[in-house]
Amino acid sequence: MNELFPIFLKLDRLNTLVVGGGNVALEKASALLRNSPSAQVTMVAPMFRPETLEFLNEYPQVLVCERAFELSDLDGRDLVVCATDNRELHVGIKAACVERHLLCNVADTPDLCDFYLGSIVQKGDLKIAISTNGKSPTLAKRIRAFLEDVIPDEIQEGLEGMEAVRKTLKGDFQAKIKALNELTKDLVFRK
Repeated sequence: MNELFPIFLKLDRLNTLVVGGGNVALEKASALLRNSPSAQVTMVAPMFRPETLEFLNEYPQVLVCERAFELSDLDGRDLVVCATDNRELHVGIKAACVERHLLCNVADTPDLCDFYLGSIVQKGDLKIAISTNGKSPTLAKRIRAFLEDVIPDEIQEGLEGMEAVRKTLKGDFQAKIKALNELTKDLVFRK
């Protein structure tokens, strides 16, 4: 059973460390920054692939430190993502994160992860995260592609309309929920 609890983080208010500068680090950094372009991210690695640096040029707030990881890199962090090919380094970072009560994701190592970066569908303000509990990121990507295809691009208009209606509703919480449920009960998505 998947016992993960999904949350949406305001990464512009958190301090995230990504350890690594290669392909996996690029994948993780792009997932973070494409979903939260103002995210406060520091990346540390002895070397960075040119593609990684090119991608990071679009995000001037990202601090790039071209050197080996140091324990002091964990100071002031809220989240840590390990994205190197060095399992021993990851195990050490994870242990240090446990001591400091920091949440840690270790790429391709579910047993060392406190959280996973899910596959994301976004249409306007609608954002859906998909998790397979670390079992199959490939299947999560296929489900994402399916949802991107079936959710209409006009969903943003519907969201804005529902927000406007919601602001006009009177009564207590239960009355508002009842009214919103009535408004949306016949909603069917068609492509």
